[in-house]
Order: sequence, then C-alpha cells, then structure tokens
Amino acid sequence: MSTVSRQASYADLPLEQVDPAIGTLIEQELCRQQRNIELIASENFTPIPVLEAVGSILTNKYAEGYPGRRYYGGCEVVDDIEALAIERAKALYGAEHANVQPHSGSTANQSVYWAALESGDRVLAMSLAHGGHITHGHAVNFSGRGYTFSHYGVGRGTGRIDFDEVRAQALKDRPKLIVAGASAYPRALDFAAFRAIADEVGAEFMADMAHIAGLVAGGVHQSPFPYSDWVTTTTHKTLAGPRGGACFCRAKDAARLDHAVFPGLQGGPLEHVIAGKAVCFLLAMTDEFKARQRRTVENAAALAEALLEGGLKLVSGGTDNHLMLVDFSGTGMTGKRAQELLDRVGITANKNSVPYDERPPTITSGVRLGTPAMTTRGFGPGEMRQVARIIVDTLTAEPTEANLDRLLDRSRELTAAFPLYGTLGV
Repeated sequence: MSTVSRQASYADLPLEQVDPAIGTLIEQELCRQQRNIELIASENFTPIPVLEAVGSILTNKYAEGYPGRRYYGGCEVVDDIEALAIERAKALYGAEHANVQPHSGSTANQSVYWAALESGDRVLAMSLAHGGHITHGHAVNFSGRGYTFSHYGVGRGTGRIDFDEVRAQALKDRPKLIVAGASAYPRALDFAAFRAIADEVGAEFMADMAHIAGLVAGGVHQSPFPYSDWVTTTTHKTLAGPRGGACFCRAKDAARLDHAVFPGLQGGPLEHVIAGKAVCFLLAMTDEFKARQRRTVENAAALAEALLEGGLKLVSGGTDNHLMLVDFSGTGMTGKRAQELLDRVGITANKNSVPYDERPPTITSGVRLGTPAMTTRGFGPGEMRQVARIIVDTLTAEPTEANLDRLLDRSRELTAAFPLYGTLGV
C-alpha cells in the first residue's frame, strides 16, 4: 500500500493563504458593510443560505440549454435545481412561465425586447432623467441604439406620472411595446392604468419590477402580473437574493422568451446563482419575508416624514415604496456633495438626478435613499427617524471635522446595536 501522500495544492487552501490581498480586501468590505448605514435603494443584505448556494461547487458545472434539453452531460442535478427555481418563481408571483437564467436585470430586459420586438420597433418607457432605467431606451445603451424609444416623465409640480400625458404620448407614437418600471420613482406604479393604455393603442405591455419585486411578493405593492404580457426583475434588491435577473411571460409566449435568453443572448447559465435564486424565492414565500416588506415601506415612510420635518425637500413630497429622492434644486448643495458628506458620517447613499435637473449626471441635484438593507438588518421606524436626524444635521450644519466626527459616532452607535454577518470572516 502506497505511503506517499498527495501534495497539497492551491485548490485545497483557504483564500487568505492563496491570495491574501483579495482576502484582506473582502474583509475590509465586510467591515464597511457592518459599520455603515446602508441606504442605497438597490442594495440589500443577502441571507447566509443564499450566499452558501452562490459560493457552492455548482459554479463548476456548465449547463448550456434548459432542464432536460442540455448540450452537456452531467446536468441531472442542476436540471433539478433550475426546475425548482422556475417552479418557485412561478408560485411566488402566480406566473404562467418563468426564465431564471438572465444574468442581470439588464439582460432580462434585453431578453424581452429580443422576444417581443424587431430592430427599430417603437417603445414607450419612462425617461431615465425622471426616474427610469438606462435600459429603458437611453441613447448610450443597447436599448436606445437598437429600438426607437420615446419617453414619458413626471409632472414638474407633482413629481408623479400623469397618465393623461402617457396616453397622449402613446396615441401619438403608437409603440409596439409600453414599459412601466423605474429605478428612482418614489410612488406606486399603477400597472392597470398602463395596461389600459397599451390595449387602446394595440401595444404589448412590459413591467420592469426590479426595484419592487420584494414589495410585490410581500403584497405591499400592486402586482404587475394580472396586467402584463412580460415582467422582468432583478433578484437582489428588495427581493434580497443573489445578484441576477429573471423574466416572466404568459405560457403562449414561453418559447419566444426562452429562445431569446438562450441561444439569443446568453450561453451557459450560472447554475450556482440560479441555486441562490431558488433559495431566495423560497424565503420570499415566508411570513417573515412578507412582514419585512411591510416594515420596509413603513421605514421609508418614517424616514421621509422625518426628513421633511427637518426641512429637506423630497421629490413628489414623500414615498409610497422603499425609496425617496432628496431634492437640492435651487440650493448650494449638490447630490455629489451630499453623497460625500453622508459617506463621511457612515451613511452610504448615491447621488441621483431629480426630474428637470439642471446639473449634469456626474453632479446631480439629488440623492436617493432607500430602506431595504437596513430593514433587513433590523431597523424600525424609530431607528429610521434617528437616521433622518443624522442626515439633516449632516447636510444642514457646518461641516466641521468635529461635527462630522460626532455624527459618525451616532451612526456607529446605531449599527453596533444591529450586528451583521457575525459568523462571516475570511
């Protein structure tokens, strides 16, 4: 019997030994997430079971194609995983068909365009400058380059979508597809109203629910599914799953959608991420998740109310969902400066254009704030009001080092009371 032992290789060693530089940087990012108040509306804290699935050996398996119809052998296990993810996604939203392979929300949107449109077809969507998304026809994006987009926005005085204007634009342009969805719109979306307009002009209707997918699953936002021909989403925002996308359609359009995703736009799916999506969809069906979605909206309302009481201006005067836009138009403050000041006091946010913004996108007149991540962490309305007071003091008081240090201490006290990922470490 051989006594020669196999020599250990880099494949058997932990990350901190193989690549201490990356290991240290991951540890630093973990520390940043643990210490900061995370208010970026498109971010969340992913549950440990999802992280485990995404970091699993499933990353080793190539599985081009669909369950039962793969171009590679050895796919019997990942077939079961992907089939489970599909069934859970359908059950979660009451959808007739789901495709869980898109790598991102952008890819999910592109897949629907590929399935529903021909090059140059007309599409009506929300303007990026008024809260839409870059994949809704911005000129520098594939969507704006491949299709003929026109855009609706919000009223100058209201900050809300005016459906009379949407209808007038649709009647004028006669689009083949109407898109509803946003990345910086603080009010509820009326999918039924969009459906009525689409029917009037003979268009198909697509809902991009990337930001509100968790709210929809939790029953605190109108569902787009009864009204939409196509629905797209990410899985990592209010849904709190892995970074990725998914898209849905009616059964009659399943073949069109699946062919658009593969082989139309993607090759091999990321089965480790699909496993994370399956876990995410399962968790989203629990009472705990639904309660958290209610708290997410309650926390946003509390944060918005306290910001208004502190003298800050909000686009549309408040929020119906998980996010809000602070508007500095006509003041000396900019979104860029606000983001920098908030970062200095331990609050992570992002500069954002506001409707009719006169400043460039690199500067902006607004900052976007959202409550999904800190709600996941355990913050309630009381904590959000404390956060609002820190924000108001940061953006209105003299930004001396002493003042900023004092505000940072207040932020650190809040996060210390709600530990995050205590079992993780490199």
